[in-house]
Amino acid sequence: MAVSIIHRVTGNGLATAGALGLIWWLMAAATGPEAYATFIACATSPIGYLVMIGLSWFFFQHLFSGLRHFVLDIGAGYELKSNKSWSLATFAASLIVTALMWLYIFGKGF
Repeated sequence: MAVSIIHRVTGNGLATAGALGLIWWLMAAATGPEAYATFIACATSPIGYLVMIGLSWFFFQHLFSGLRHFVLDIGAGYELKSNKSWSLATFAASLIVTALMWLYIFGKGF
């Protein structure tokens, strides 16, 4: 149940934050170099990186949870032990992949 709720929360969060971020970026790009520089400064600040890390976790959590739901839709994984294992695996996989992605990004010197 918790994985299903988190799936909905992450999907809505990605849609909302993605739309707001896209609008902010487009407005900054259309307004001029100073507005775009402000956008880049905010996006690359510690809080900006925290938001981007959170959004990438939302993305991977939603992705792995969606794959889990796809498997359930074909009729597999309904056994209690199997379902619980895959539910926990979605959380673990999303955290691991997010950490690996950001370690790669920070390792490149960004």
